[in-house]
Amino acid sequence: MKNQHLIGFQPGDDFVHHLAATSKLLFFLIVSVASMVTYDPRLILFLAVMTLFLFHLSHIRLKDVSFVLIFTVVFAMMNVIMIYLFLPEYGVELYGARTLLWQGIGRYTVTSQQLFYLLNLLLKYVTTVPLALVFLMTTHPSQFASSLNRVGLSYKISYAVSLTMRYIPDIQEEFYTIRMSQEARGLELSQKAKLMSRIKGNLALIVPLIFSSLERIDTVSTAMELRRFGKNKKRTWYTYQPMQKKDALVIGVAILVLLLTIVLFFINHGRFYNPWS
Repeated sequence: MKNQHLIGFQPGDDFVHHLAATSKLLFFLIVSVASMVTYDPRLILFLAVMTLFLFHLSHIRLKDVSFVLIFTVVFAMMNVIMIYLFLPEYGVELYGARTLLWQGIGRYTVTSQQLFYLLNLLLKYVTTVPLALVFLMTTHPSQFASSLNRVGLSYKISYAVSLTMRYIPDIQEEFYTIRMSQEARGLELSQKAKLMSRIKGNLALIVPLIFSSLERIDTVSTAMELRRFGKNKKRTWYTYQPMQKKDALVIGVAILVLLLTIVLFFINHGRFYNPWS
């Protein structure tokens, strides 16, 4: 039975799936860079809402990406906690003001400026992670490779990225299949087992899977060399998608986001929006 919980391209018949890979790539890159560069919560919140709306339009099921979302939440909270532990008043230094909300213990105080800074960090995760999932799960690997080549990347590198994206779902499915077969033989790898036992058991499956994947890569590269792949400087793409009006609209929105980021940079006199100035 084919495992449905795979992170990779999933066909669909919606607005996002019908977009050309080039427009999705440009939108993903520009919006991701904009959300990472700016610390203006007004812009980041707008991008987060837009990203979640695209996630809804793409009809991606939450259970298919639950592992990534849970991992992201855990990583984001660990990031926030570590920043607070090492720099509990970093926001005070950034914004040049100090509004004390709780005295705390020693230097571990709670200020409005620190909470404001940490909120910006969390909003960045809300923007970038769903957008990356939308792009990854609605873009065919071959179309993605052609879009990379169209924006100026070498077709050899583009094809290597395409092969990598194709192997991600295959490796996941093979891992789940091996794990289920081991559980059928009595090796408990589910949540019923202890954490360390699950980690050791999964590592025992991952290591041989990595070596078998490397062997596949060597086989594919040898086959491509025998077919004289890379002889010419250019190549055509069977899955190339011509640009349409909706693609121009998406690229236009991405350019608008870029311009808005630049404008806010000058208005805020830098990357940070300071409501206390």
